[in-house]
Amino acid sequence: MPKTNMPPKTVDTFDEIYDVVVVGFGYAGGVAAIDAHDAGAKVLLIEKMNAPGGISICAGGGIRLSKNRDSALSYFEATNDGTTPRNVHEAFVDEMMGLEEYVRDLAKVNDGEITLIDRPGNYPFPGHDEMFFLEIGDIPGFDGVTAYPSARSHRNGTKLFKVLHDNVNKRGIEVRLGTAAQRLITDNGNEVRGLWVDGPDGRKAIGARRGVILACGGFEANYEMQRQYWQVHPVITAAFRGNTGDGIQMALDVGADLWHMWHYHGSYGFRHPDPDYPFSIRVKRLPDWTPTVQEPEVEMAWILVDKGGKRFMNEYLPYAQDTGHRPLDHYDPASMSFPYVPCHMIVDEVGRTRYPLGTTIFNDTEIEPYFWSDDNQKEIENGILKKADTLEELAELLNCDAATLKITIDKWNAACETGKDDDFSRSPKTMMPIKEAPFYTGMIWPVVSNTQGGPVHDERNRVVNPYGEPIPRLFEAGECGGIWGFLYCGGANLTECFVGGRIAGREAASMSPWNDG
Repeated sequence: MPKTNMPPKTVDTFDEIYDVVVVGFGYAGGVAAIDAHDAGAKVLLIEKMNAPGGISICAGGGIRLSKNRDSALSYFEATNDGTTPRNVHEAFVDEMMGLEEYVRDLAKVNDGEITLIDRPGNYPFPGHDEMFFLEIGDIPGFDGVTAYPSARSHRNGTKLFKVLHDNVNKRGIEVRLGTAAQRLITDNGNEVRGLWVDGPDGRKAIGARRGVILACGGFEANYEMQRQYWQVHPVITAAFRGNTGDGIQMALDVGADLWHMWHYHGSYGFRHPDPDYPFSIRVKRLPDWTPTVQEPEVEMAWILVDKGGKRFMNEYLPYAQDTGHRPLDHYDPASMSFPYVPCHMIVDEVGRTRYPLGTTIFNDTEIEPYFWSDDNQKEIENGILKKADTLEELAELLNCDAATLKITIDKWNAACETGKDDDFSRSPKTMMPIKEAPFYTGMIWPVVSNTQGGPVHDERNRVVNPYGEPIPRLFEAGECGGIWGFLYCGGANLTECFVGGRIAGREAASMSPWNDG
C-alpha cells in the first residue's frame, strides 16, 4: 500500500546530529551501537516499540558458534545452496570465530555466566559436528520477568539481552524508545545523511554524520508484504508486532537490492480464540534432530490431517521450528485453494495428558499474554481444542468423511505398531497411536517466527543496489537482511545479530563525517 504523509528525502537542516544512528534495539542494534561507540562515534539508538528487545529477546539465547573456521564456512555454504556470495560467508565466519571472547568480555558487566553447549548443526552437511552454542546462564540478582515484564523467551533470551542492555547503559549510549524511523534522508547523490524519526517529541530530522545502521528486523508482522513475497497465506506472526519491514522499505527507497525474501523461519500452530489477537500460538517445541546422525526419541502426541481427513506430511521434521510450515505451502489449482491451510491436529486422551500442546513467546507491552495450560483443559474450554467422544464425532468437527478419517487413523495406528511410517517416513520413536477416546482436534496454521530476507549487503555489511554498488553510509545488521537463503542453522540468526552488529558498527564509525571541512 502507498505510504501517505511521508517526509521528504532531502532536507536543508537537521534538528539533531549524531555520528551513527542505529535503528532497532534488539541484539543486532545493541551490538552495533556498542561497537560504533567503542570505535569513537557518538551514537543514537532508537526503537519504535515502547520496550527494548525486539524479537531478539524472545529467542532461546543460544549463539551458534563453531570450533573450526573452515568447517563452519563449508556448512553455511551448503545450507545456503549458492544464494549468498562466498565472500559474505567468509566475513561472517571470520567474525564469528571471535564471538566467544567478545561475549565473555561483555558478560563481565553483570557477572553473567557463560555456558557452552555442544549442539551439532541441524543438517548433516560437512562441519555440522563442530558446532556449539554459547548461552548466558545465571546473572546474579537478575529475574527476566521482573526486568522485562513484556517479554518471555523460551530459554535464555532475556539473559543475553540483559548483558547487551547493561553494556549499552554502561557506555551512556543514548536510547530512545517509542521512536520510529520513517524515511532515510539523502543528498542529491543518494548518499545517506540521516533519517526522519517520529517519537514522543514529534517528527524530527536526525543527521548521521558517519552512517545509518538498519537493525530493525524483518517483515513477519506485515501481512501486505507477506502476500507479495510468499505464496501461502495467512501466515501468523508468533511473537512480535514491531517487525513490519520498515528497514526493508527504507532501503528500497534509496535503491537497495533484495535477497531471500521467500525464506522465513517458522513452524505451525494455533490461532487464539479471539480473532483480533495478533499472535499465533506455536505447537509444543520438541527436540531437533539431525538426519542420518541422530534420530528423535521423543513421542509426538499428534498427527496432522488435511480438510479431507488425510495425513499429508511428516509432522516431526528435523528442525520443525524452521521448516515445519513448508509442507503447508501447497496450492491446488483444481480446487483453487490451499488444501492444508488450515489443517487439523488430532490427538487422543493419552496424548492430551502427555504435555501442553502449545506454547507462547512474545515481546509486547500492550497485548495480554496467553499462557497455555499444563493439561490442555483451558484450551478445550475456550475452543482452541475441540473434543469428540468418537471418531464419527471427530469427523463431524472436521467436516470430513468419517470413513476416510477412520482409514487415516487405522493406518496410522498400524504404522505405530510396526514402527514404520510408509507414507511420510516419520521417525519410529516419535510415533504415538491415536486410540483412546475422547479425541481432540485443533485448527493449525502456518506460523512465522522471523523472516530471513531483506536488503542485500556485502562483506562489510554495506547495503548494496542491484549492481552490487554500496549505497553510501547505509549499513544493516541482523534479521533486516539476513544471509540465510535456503536452510537455516538453529541459533545462527543470533550469531548474525552479533556478527552484523559488530561489522556494521565498526564500518559506520570508520566513515569520514560528511560535514568535515
